[in-house]
Amino acid sequence: MLVLGIETSCDECSIAVVEDGKTIRSNIVATQIDLHREFDGVVPEIASRLHTEWISSVFRRSLEEAGIAKEDIDVVAVTSRPGLIGSLLVGLSFAKGLAFALGKPLVTVDHIRAHLYAPHLEHSIDYPYLGLLVSGGHTVIGIVREYDSVEVLGTTIDDACGEAFDKVAKHYKMGYPGGVAIDKLAKQGDDSLFSFPDPSLHKGDHRYDVSYSGLKTAVINQITQFSSTPPPYRNEDIAASFQKAAVGMLMKRLRYAIDDTGIRRVVAGGGVVANSRLRRELSELEDVEVIVPSMRLCTDNGAMIAGLGYMMFVNGITSSLAENASSRVAAFRRGYP
Repeated sequence: MLVLGIETSCDECSIAVVEDGKTIRSNIVATQIDLHREFDGVVPEIASRLHTEWISSVFRRSLEEAGIAKEDIDVVAVTSRPGLIGSLLVGLSFAKGLAFALGKPLVTVDHIRAHLYAPHLEHSIDYPYLGLLVSGGHTVIGIVREYDSVEVLGTTIDDACGEAFDKVAKHYKMGYPGGVAIDKLAKQGDDSLFSFPDPSLHKGDHRYDVSYSGLKTAVINQITQFSSTPPPYRNEDIAASFQKAAVGMLMKRLRYAIDDTGIRRVVAGGGVVANSRLRRELSELEDVEVIVPSMRLCTDNGAMIAGLGYMMFVNGITSSLAENASSRVAAFRRGYP
């Protein structure tokens, strides 16, 4: 079965063809990074406009790489939530039109669940496992019992991990994308020069939750309070110390979850999982099976949408052409206290 996966939730215009939920026949990703670089962040209006201009050519390239005609597609899967609403609507509208024209089923996919499915495209993974989703918009630790069953244990109560990377990088003019720039600079810095704080979420049941707003504020506005040396400071040392704190905060909660649940299999997904320090610390977990996707499947891509779309379809889940897009998914956000 050939499933076409369409992903336009942010600034990557990606369309893939995946066979039987596992074999990637094509996975075309048209990135907008260079066009947002001057703004040090994604401009939603520009992103949606570029998706509109690019999506037809990305579709043709995906079919060509897969060696198929559009009539060979069995199912059309598309991201409908969460993300930038304008970008989502471009992909969803294209998918609806294609499904209608071809007379094929439509499956709308949750972008966050798709990130957790991405490692399944490259590995055989048994359920249950602890899922770790770390991206620019979401930070989630949960128990994944099936492809469609995620019990959220912890999430962010404010900024996501990737968002904090981007804002720190923008403030210090480290480069764009922020996560990539900080990871690169951190390799040349001393991560012991700043002892940035780990927030204490002591009100209510927040054992597995994270908060990156306080860390971001400390790095940007209160940096002298956490320094062992006087200014001026090198960006390399700021990047290394911030990255150490950001990853450490996440790993601390993940270890809590491993110990409390007894589940010793961790599957990670999302753009921040490309971070070298996070990948290293995950690999160093003792007596824990850790599975991470290759770098090409960490960031947004159509293959993960097609893969999860296949699982949904074979389990009897399809979507109406009246389906709408949604910028948020309430289950993956939590308030405080």
